[in-house]
Amino acid sequence: MTHRILVVEDNDLSRELLCDWLESEGYQVTSAVTLQEAFDAIKKLPPDVILLDVQLGDQDGLSIATWIRHQPTLAHTRIIAVTAHAMVTEQERIFQSGCNAYVPKPIDFKELTKQLQQWLSVPTTSRSHAGIE
Repeated sequence: MTHRILVVEDNDLSRELLCDWLESEGYQVTSAVTLQEAFDAIKKLPPDVILLDVQLGDQDGLSIATWIRHQPTLAHTRIIAVTAHAMVTEQERIFQSGCNAYVPKPIDFKELTKQLQQWLSVPTTSRSHAGIE
């Protein structure tokens, strides 16, 4: 089974890099630049994992994580925040919004691989969090 991943990233270069790498790893990838595009993509075909940029221009990317956690049919969706802001206060905000994990920017693809493997192997009923070790 090919896992579906939604990349929500407003930086063209970062989005293209992530999408190309994920596709080369065998994932089915969709991308969104704005929160509205992300909402539309999730409603159309819910992904197995969302890689979510925390700051989308002037929009708070984490608002979509909070929304997802309140949708009964989507609450199991795994969300990995991708952020350049890895301070402790930001980590707390990431987890409080409903994200399962985070990967700091610049992206370490070994760490991203580890997080994807971990969260794709967790039953969809689990909503626990895991930070970076």
